[in-house]
Amino acid sequence: MSTNIKKRVTDIGPPHYEQFLPPIIKENYGKWKYHYFMRPGVMVHVGESGDQLYTVRAASPRLCSINTIRLFADLADEFCGGYLRFTSRNNVEFLLSEESNVEPLIERLAKEGFPVGGFGNSISNPVHTQGWIHCHSAASDASGVVKAMMDDLFEYFAEPKLPAKLRLAFACCLNMCGAVHCSDIAILGVHRRIPEINSETIRVQCEIPTTVASCPTGAIRPTNVDGKQSVEVIEEQCMFCANCYTVCPSMTLNDPEMDGLSIWVGGKVSNARTEPKFSKLAIPFIPNNPPRWPEVVDAVRNIVEVYAANAKKFERLGEWIELIGWPKFFKLTGIEFTKYHIDDFSHAGETFKRSLHFRQ
Repeated sequence: MSTNIKKRVTDIGPPHYEQFLPPIIKENYGKWKYHYFMRPGVMVHVGESGDQLYTVRAASPRLCSINTIRLFADLADEFCGGYLRFTSRNNVEFLLSEESNVEPLIERLAKEGFPVGGFGNSISNPVHTQGWIHCHSAASDASGVVKAMMDDLFEYFAEPKLPAKLRLAFACCLNMCGAVHCSDIAILGVHRRIPEINSETIRVQCEIPTTVASCPTGAIRPTNVDGKQSVEVIEEQCMFCANCYTVCPSMTLNDPEMDGLSIWVGGKVSNARTEPKFSKLAIPFIPNNPPRWPEVVDAVRNIVEVYAANAKKFERLGEWIELIGWPKFFKLTGIEFTKYHIDDFSHAGETFKRSLHFRQ
């Protein structure tokens, strides 16, 4: 047995982030004294040393060509020593140490068609999923809806004129690759038809045991069709997640007539003033209407404008709804209350507020 014992390598992920930090951040790491917004889309961090870091936030599409990435890299080289970062909501932030470069950078970004904004009491870039561009289980498009929605709501990105920050999200199915479970306003694609089974091809395209095991709710059962192996779906147990279609192409879920979108409100991750909140159903179904989805855009704008007109300063959407009560929220927005707003999940009571006090 060899006596040369090799040291186990544990640093097997991407390179350490420290080597990519701007010098001003390295020098003031963990020593920032305060920050403020210099103008829409520009935030200034001031360190205990007196150093100032200027962050310019611009909106970018989630899907970028290499030409766009090269443009951002060139702008970073020209104005901020080659340093930038992408946020989880698809913004690109340029990190500058020289105030004199802020305005020229903003002018260049505007010239190239990339608006600056999204800081403070405004709408930031939505986080969203793949949609029809790539995802096989999408009930709606992501990029198309988000583009149409932000074109309409651009004024709330460019200027911080809302009571508090407002975070939007889009997920094209209930697997929720986007942050729809905890955003102020979230759009969720929904399927309304159980998978359609092609019993002629399932025997050659799919493994029956794997297909059955793929269902998280046990809705898929093996069966025989015309004396040959196939599967069946128990409709009451299906939650339209498309896990079965992922492993078995013979169980298609998408349907142009039955697929659409739902809108959820009141979620947040922040624990300021109140605990983090999950989003709750506002509109159960809106049919797909590409390419501009006007019904979805109008519904989201309606919620944003009612919130902007009635909430107090620094009050997040979910906090405002809890203050006025859900009945008044439905009244102010004109959204119809339906049976789908009643949570009939068997274990839902475990998360309900159990007090007898209700706000009207």
